Formats: sequence, structure tokens, C-alpha cells
Amino acid sequence: MTRSVRTELLKLRSTRLPFALAGLAAELTAIFSLLEGSRAGSSGTGVAPLSTAAGLSVVTTVTGFAMLVAAVAGVTIAAGEFRHQDATLTYLATPNRSRVLAAKALVAALLGALYGLLAGVVATTIGILLATSQGDHIALSAGTLAAHIGGATVGAALLGATGVGLGTLIRSQLAGVIAVFVWAAVIESVIGGLFTSIRPYLPYTAATTLAGAKLGNAAFGPAHGLTGAGPLPFVAATALLAVIAALLSALGARTTLKRDIA
Repeated sequence: MTRSVRTELLKLRSTRLPFALAGLAAELTAIFSLLEGSRAGSSGTGVAPLSTAAGLSVVTTVTGFAMLVAAVAGVTIAAGEFRHQDATLTYLATPNRSRVLAAKALVAALLGALYGLLAGVVATTIGILLATSQGDHIALSAGTLAAHIGGATVGAALLGATGVGLGTLIRSQLAGVIAVFVWAAVIESVIGGLFTSIRPYLPYTAATTLAGAKLGNAAFGPAHGLTGAGPLPFVAATALLAVIAALLSALGARTTLKRDIA
């Protein structure tokens, strides 16, 4: 297992994609944190002033895009080998395919955690700078801000591992990436908008609430900002995402065992 993990880490270090995705996660987080900050306190926006805990938390918890990037990274780690036809060599070197997929999921979780941590730090820094630049006090405690960053780290890590299971099932990198964004932007939005009681259990929504985002704030389309059931407790949301990641990985391992890799 250790050898497989080292191999996957070496693959990441030898490509530019992880660094490019890290830059993308940071840039998207910065852009949307600044956008939310510019709306804070304005009438009709629904965003409270930065001098309040509610307003500041809207800015410091804009980490959902980094979580999507983490899921994309997981898909790429799993499906990229099929695209570049490297899977044959990987499974010849380590015939135990379940072990290979477990290593990929672990590495994707580590990479996702880094993206979530980076996004959390960027969003928190921007929120604090915006608040202090207006002469406002920091309405959130250091412990709360740290908890938001930690939640973003955990949520991105679990979505990274989920991406590996999805990429293994689909085996097409492009289709897997599209599936990530369609699920988050369309399917969850529609389901969350129509059935608010189900919304806390949707994986992307659950991941964003781990980072302290208000339920619905990270949603797209009709589900954005809707009130209804509250978010899942931290432990429950973490367990839900872990189960989803494990189920997708198990299905991916099962289908991979039955398919010809060459």
C-alpha cells in the first residue's frame, strides 16, 4: 500500500496539473470572496454587513469552488490513466487493483485537503482584510475562522476521494469532469430547490456546510439562498461524504476488476 501511495504521489509531482488546479482553486475563491464582500451590506443583496458575523462568514466560507476543483483532481487521478493509456502499466506493476484504487483515493484526499486548506486561508484572509479596511471589527472569533478552514479542508478531501470513485466508474476524464459540474450546478440545484428536506444530504451541499457555509449559499440556480431544513451536524456530514466516497470507490473497484485494462 505504501509503495502504491508513493507511486501516485510521484505521478502528481511529475505533472503540472495539480499546481494548475491549486492556482485555479485559489483564484476562484479570491474572485468570489471579493464579489461577496462587495455585496455585503448593500440593500437587496441579502448579504449582511461585514461588521456582523453573518456577513463576514459569507465571505470567509466561499470555498465551494475549491471543493469542486478537488473532485476534478480526483477524477483526473483515476480516469487520466485511461486517457493516457497508462493504466495497463499501473496494474501490471500492482496487480491488486483494489489496493491501487485505495492509494489513488488517499492521494486524491490529501490533494483535496490542500486545496480546501488553501481556499480557506484565501477566503478568510480576504474577509478579514475587507472588514478591517472598512474600520469594522472582526465579528468572528479565531476559533470559528479556524473551524471554517478545517471544514473546508475536510470537505475538499472527501470530495477528492469521491472524484476517484467517479473517475474509475466512468473511465473518461472529460465525462467525469463534466459530471462533477453538472451534478453540483444542475442536479443538486434542481433537487435542492424542489425538495428542501433532502438538500442537507446532497454531497456537494453537505461538503460546503462543513466549511461553515449557510445551507443554500453555495448552491446554484433555484436552490441558492433557499431557507428550509438546517445543515447536517459536522460529524454526520463527514460520515455521509465518507460513505459516498467509499461506495463509489467500491463500485469502481468492482467494475475495474471485470474490465480489460489494455
